[in-house]
Amino acid sequence: MNHIERKLAAAPKNYTYILFITLIVTGLFVWSATAVNVNGIEVSGLAIAKSIVSGIFTPDLELLLSFNTQGVAYLLVETIAIAFLGTLIGSILAIPLAFLSASNIVPKPIAFVTRLFLIFIRTVPALVYGLMFIRVTGPGPFAGVLTIGLTSIGMLAKLYVDAIENLDTSILESLTSIGCTTFEKIRYGIIPQLISMFLSIMIYRFDINLRDASVLGLVGAGGIGAPLIFAMNAYRWNEVGSILVGLIILILIVEFVSNKLRSKLING
Repeated sequence: MNHIERKLAAAPKNYTYILFITLIVTGLFVWSATAVNVNGIEVSGLAIAKSIVSGIFTPDLELLLSFNTQGVAYLLVETIAIAFLGTLIGSILAIPLAFLSASNIVPKPIAFVTRLFLIFIRTVPALVYGLMFIRVTGPGPFAGVLTIGLTSIGMLAKLYVDAIENLDTSILESLTSIGCTTFEKIRYGIIPQLISMFLSIMIYRFDINLRDASVLGLVGAGGIGAPLIFAMNAYRWNEVGSILVGLIILILIVEFVSNKLRSKLING
């Protein structure tokens, strides 16, 4: 015990470094706190917040359980479809870009340029892409699918690259030594290593895209977001509660299923 205490006592004391970091963090916290303005919260705003909470606990059951095109169930299915198709499109398009970004697959200059392109894609927020596609295709689910697909490419490709750069190259060397063709090396050496990771990443991204698809409806890109904002603007809090209850249930179900699937894929 004395030996351990002596070691601890002999360890360098980085008090100056710790003090410097503490001052930086404290300064950033104080500076960030000055941007928060609570003076804009009015009595009417608190009343609206109370109405939203009340709407969640007393939802419009007719709207919540209705299966017509205006019902919550239909809108949730549309939101799932937008997120699923967008994720599928983004996942497919991200694969070649991921291989072009992997420095262990292609020359470093090509990988660098491709990574810059992917950074540019990730820089633009989903709502901005949504507004752009609405101008091209008009409002509706198709604009939402295109937006989700494009925003998915950047992050999916980035995660794919991590998996590609961690490939076990000894397997490829073994296949080369026994005279396998390039196709056989891809089929038996690369795909088995990547398929489970790629599917796990796709499921994770679908989980994120489901939330993004809900928000995109606010700008007219389909899904449940548009009816939500319309109900809020009209102060129909029971309808707002129905939509939020449906959305919460959907997110919880998808979260549970996606976690189970990803665990199966990763752990086998």
